[in-house]
Amino acid sequence: MEFTAKQIATFIQGEIIGDENATVHTFAKIEEGTPGAISFLSNPKYTPYIYKTQSSIVLVNRDFTPEQEISATLIRVDNAYESLARLLMLYEMSKPKKQGIDPLASVSATAQIGENVYVGPFAVIGDNAVIGDNCMIHSHVCVGDRVKVGNACVFYPHATIYDECRIGNECILHSGAVIGADGFGFAPTAQGYQKIPQIGIVILEDKVEIGANTCVDRATMGATIIRTGVKLDNLIQIAHNDEIGAHTVMAAQVGIAGSTKVGEWCRFGGQVGLAGHIRIGDRTEIVAQSGISSNVKPDSQIMGAPAFDAKQAFRSAIAYKRLPEMAAELSALRKEMNELKQQLLNK
Repeated sequence: MEFTAKQIATFIQGEIIGDENATVHTFAKIEEGTPGAISFLSNPKYTPYIYKTQSSIVLVNRDFTPEQEISATLIRVDNAYESLARLLMLYEMSKPKKQGIDPLASVSATAQIGENVYVGPFAVIGDNAVIGDNCMIHSHVCVGDRVKVGNACVFYPHATIYDECRIGNECILHSGAVIGADGFGFAPTAQGYQKIPQIGIVILEDKVEIGANTCVDRATMGATIIRTGVKLDNLIQIAHNDEIGAHTVMAAQVGIAGSTKVGEWCRFGGQVGLAGHIRIGDRTEIVAQSGISSNVKPDSQIMGAPAFDAKQAFRSAIAYKRLPEMAAELSALRKEMNELKQQLLNK
C-alpha cells in the first residue's frame, strides 16, 4: 500500500515541508533510506543523515531547523518517535489477518471461542477456556483449562498459559513466554525440600506485552498481578505473588523474587535484581545490573549492588577508578607525616 505525505500528515497531525504528493510504501532507518521509504529523526546524533538520506519522507520534531538543503519531504510533528510508532501500528493493522481454526489445532469442545479468532496448527485450547474476539493464537500455543482471554490478544508460537490464569484485552505473548508456572515454593525438611503446592493464578491486565522466554509464576495463594500497560522484555523472571504496577517497563534479564510490589511507571534496566517482600515506589528508575534488597521510595533513581542513589553511585564510580592513584597519594602522605613526626621528636 502507498500513502502520500498529505495522508500521513493528516493522520499524525503534522505540517508538511515539501511535496505533499510524495508517496511511500515502506519504512527505513534514516541512514539506510531508499526512495519510497519513510524515516524519522528524533536523536540529534543522526542529524547528519537527514541531508543525504534517500528516503522520500522524514518525520522530524517541530523544533528541527535544517542547516543545509534537504531533498526529502519533511513532516513536522510534536514527537517524531511517537508519530512513527503510530504509523507502524497503522501499517501493522493494515496487514491481512488469518482467521479460523486450523484442522490440526486441538480445541476442547467445552472451550468458548470468540468471533474472528485464528487458532494455528498444533495449538491447544483446554477445557472451559474462554477466548475473546479478534485473537491470534499461533501454532504450538498452549492455553490451559479454564483460562480466560480477552479481546484482540496475540500469542506467538510456543507461548504457554497454565490453567485458570486470566489475560486481559490487547495483550501480546511472545514465543516461549510462560504464564502461570509454579512459583518457587519449597519447605526444607530433614529429608530434603518439600514442594509447596502453588494454588494461585496469574492475572495480566489490559495491553500487557510479555517478551520471549519470560516467565510469570503463579501465586502460592491469590494472584501474581501484572497491571495495565506493563511491558516486559525477553528473559525476565517474575516470581509468585509479585505485583507489577501499571505502565512499568523492564529490560531483559530482570529477576524479581516473590511477594515484591513494584509501583507504576517504573523503568528497570537489564539484569536488575530485586529481593523478595520489598516495595518499589512509583516512577522509580533503576540502572542496569543493580541489586535491590530493601524498599525504595517513589521517584528514586538508583544504581549499584547493593543499589543506592544514582548520582552518588556515579560519583563513587569515578572515585573507584582513581583508587590506585589515591592509594599512592595516601602512602606518600603517611610517609611525609612520619618524617614530620620524626623531625619534631628530634627537636
